[in-house]
Amino acid sequence: MDPSTARSADPSTDRPTDASARPSTDPSADPSPGPSTGQPAGLDRDRITAVSVRLLDAEGPAKFSMRRLAAELGVTAMSLYWYVDTKDDLLELALDSVFGEVQVPDLTDESADWRDQLRELAVSYRTVLVRHAWVSPLIGRYLNIGPHSTAFSAAVQSVMRRTGLALHGQMGALSAVFQFVYGFGTIEGHFVQRSADAGLSQDEYFRQAMGAIGEQPRFRTSFEDTDEIMTARGGDTVAEMRERDFTFALELLVAGIEAMRARG
Repeated sequence: MDPSTARSADPSTDRPTDASARPSTDPSADPSPGPSTGQPAGLDRDRITAVSVRLLDAEGPAKFSMRRLAAELGVTAMSLYWYVDTKDDLLELALDSVFGEVQVPDLTDESADWRDQLRELAVSYRTVLVRHAWVSPLIGRYLNIGPHSTAFSAAVQSVMRRTGLALHGQMGALSAVFQFVYGFGTIEGHFVQRSADAGLSQDEYFRQAMGAIGEQPRFRTSFEDTDEIMTARGGDTVAEMRERDFTFALELLVAGIEAMRARG
């Protein structure tokens, strides 16, 4: 960064006033910590990112700050700026880090069924969204072009090419599957978080919510009409009901891709 573009110190973050005093945030340009650089020993971008993910999981993005992260690491907030320029940069690193948890199938296996590979990607993506409920709002906020995110996108596109769909339909099919997974996983993750915040299991939270709705006369009749559907849905627990819904919906999408391929 040109020294002329350096911003003045932000008292809320202890940001250094002279950008030229900091090394580049390019991973390949990270200097070794030590007295000559003024960096704290034992601190690196991987550790900062891992602790950021842990804090985001525990407290959510609203409470996340450079000061909070620095306190967790046992360093000053200023020292973090040796590794990232802004909090947004750090959130992008955390976002890309969790995309590394998505299980990508072996794309070199020519004998693999694209349906199984698509299911594997969809299920794994859903797992990440539920495990890290803070991820879904950040996906739309940032470009999300880190190495893990782009590897996931490349895998999805590779599997979609194997479906046999016409080129003009492949992005639409990709959107249908993974926007569905995004929405399903986001709602599921938030439900899990709300249950935990209330100090209840998911089943307890669900029963309380349904009970409260049933007590409202204006809702009672309309919800009585759904009893047959809820009974047919099956599952003794919220997790089982949700799993059946997800699996069935995903199979509908796979069947839709097959049908559209047959239409040409």
